[in-house]
Amino acid sequence: MSLDARAARALLAFYLEAGADALVGEQPVDRMADEPAAAAREAENPAQAKPARESSGLRHGRERPAPAATPPAPAPPPPEVAAMAAREAASGAKTLDELRALLENFRGCALHATATQLVFADGNPRGRVMFVGEAPGYEEDLSGRPFVGRSGKLLDRMMEAIGLDRESAYIANVVPWRPPGNRTPTPQETAICLPFIRRQIELADPDILVCLGQPSTQTLLGTREGITRTRGRWFKYDTGSREIRALATLHPAYLLRQPLQKRLAWRDFLAIKKALAG
Repeated sequence: MSLDARAARALLAFYLEAGADALVGEQPVDRMADEPAAAAREAENPAQAKPARESSGLRHGRERPAPAATPPAPAPPPPEVAAMAAREAASGAKTLDELRALLENFRGCALHATATQLVFADGNPRGRVMFVGEAPGYEEDLSGRPFVGRSGKLLDRMMEAIGLDRESAYIANVVPWRPPGNRTPTPQETAICLPFIRRQIELADPDILVCLGQPSTQTLLGTREGITRTRGRWFKYDTGSREIRALATLHPAYLLRQPLQKRLAWRDFLAIKKALAG
């Protein structure tokens, strides 16, 4: 069955959102069979194997020295130690630029080693509204900016509907590195990254904090209830320097899967608009 261009693009976008970011061939390749196969060919025809040995550096009965092995990267510290180091590092950041530099060099979270780059923030840090999601996806990992994929485009339209854009709002994630395959961050990974996002909120100092989705809501607002119970409700959030208003709402990625729920998110965004006007 052939696909037209539009359907093909939609299917490709679905795969990217699901975390499929690599292509493989149609025929399986047993990469472990290369050396045994070469040994079998040599046993069958030693005359033809001699030139191959010489061309690969096996001359005068001596093997070419193996290249020096690259030392393995140091393992990340235990989660408790990493979380403590994160708290100490985050508290020392005096500006958002300092915080970003600290995260660029922080090795306490294993996601740093698997992600393409840090996804710190986008938008205006002086904006009155700050949106916080859970973690970056494939598109965000490539661009280094949060919410630039399909869910990000929907968020842009939702903000535009109440008079906001990336010049007037600030956008970030609890976890600033993409988990492999777009999997959910582990509780340990979230706990390690939590001091950084808390400090980021404190330094940005918005008037309104909007938690996008259940993980962000539960992590930042300390609730264990599901998002369908917490969305649309106002909470108090202590930034460390003052108390601000926080609202939980549905994540744009969820709305892409459940478009009928956009009416609920629209109510939440109208509440944000009303709060900004008041």
